[in-house]
Amino acid sequence: MAEMSWEDEREERRRKGVMGRTKGYMRLKGSQNLRQRLLLSTLSSTPILIEDIRDDDTWPGLRAHEVSFLRLLEKICDDCVVEINETGTKLKYKPGIVMGGKHIVHDCGVGRSIGYFLESLVVLGLFGKKPLSIRLKGITNDVKDPSVDTFRSTTVHILKRFGVPSEGLELKIESRGAPPSGGGEIILSVPVVPNSLTAVTWIDEGMVKRIRGVTFSTRVSVQFENTMIHAARGIFNRLLPDVHIFTDHKAGPQSGKSPGYGFSVVAETTSGCFISADTAVSYARGVEEDEFEDEEKKELTPPEDIGEQIASVLLGEIEQGGVVDSTHQGLLFLLCALCPQDVSKVRVGKLTPYSIETLRNIRDFLGVKFVIKPDPSTGTVILKCVGCGLKNLSRKVS
Repeated sequence: MAEMSWEDEREERRRKGVMGRTKGYMRLKGSQNLRQRLLLSTLSSTPILIEDIRDDDTWPGLRAHEVSFLRLLEKICDDCVVEINETGTKLKYKPGIVMGGKHIVHDCGVGRSIGYFLESLVVLGLFGKKPLSIRLKGITNDVKDPSVDTFRSTTVHILKRFGVPSEGLELKIESRGAPPSGGGEIILSVPVVPNSLTAVTWIDEGMVKRIRGVTFSTRVSVQFENTMIHAARGIFNRLLPDVHIFTDHKAGPQSGKSPGYGFSVVAETTSGCFISADTAVSYARGVEEDEFEDEEKKELTPPEDIGEQIASVLLGEIEQGGVVDSTHQGLLFLLCALCPQDVSKVRVGKLTPYSIETLRNIRDFLGVKFVIKPDPSTGTVILKCVGCGLKNLSRKVS
């Protein structure tokens, strides 16, 4: 019953337009989806109190990359307040106004790659007071997060669908950085949305008409890239002729601090959808793993296997259908929820656990509920929602 009354109260607050402006903090527990909760807290001006952050872990509390994300929010927002207790298991966050700005520099560390920070950063940047231009340092390609290449080839096109201006939306790779030591640098530019996003009806996947990709290598032979391309082409060319894969071999200061190589590939369809997949190989070691465990990982996956794997992953993403790949589902739902109070309708493949959590967080913070309807004939899912009508209020001149 308490849960229902909380929802009713939230609905009431949302109707009156004072959502999140009460003195009380929204209370949450656990470490899951911390980045997304902070993002939605900032967008909806809802202060949050998160308790029991990895209470029972060997290393309790916030991780280094989560603290880094909080520091990043402090850099691009004005008046935001972050309080963390001594053990890092309790976080109090009061959002401020997204300012944006130029010449901001942030070191993302080596706990997670730059891709971990990009999704939230670009969405916040759209609703800033000024266009955002930021230099991010760290790991550019790893296996956990979408690579900077995927952002350029796919994420940018998804944002444009929602009315984000093409001019000023750009990611420039200055140097590559592979795990464990990173050393990569990128410059991200995000324009502000003049007023609000544009609602979409996006359910036509179309047919794949071309495949584009880019391989990278740092501190290893450039031959690794040719081997990956040859292996991937062996699969792609059986299906369609228009396949172009570029190489990006970095040497010297641009090659970061660790050896590594990888592949990012994107399929473009006749209806303007971009379906992507990427991977990277390096001598990475987990934060909490012991030193000796690293010895077993000296054998890297051969480049030929990487080429075949990435081709298979991309074909799997295409086969499951939808207008975006599985890694972009969460961003798609978030953009739909932030649209004006108009209906957005999208088609995706099988919902990922992260996407399901995203839908729950959107409901809790923005009061937006999606109607989910499976389409048995294609194995896809169609989602509809009415946006929360978020406007870029920080752009208003008083």
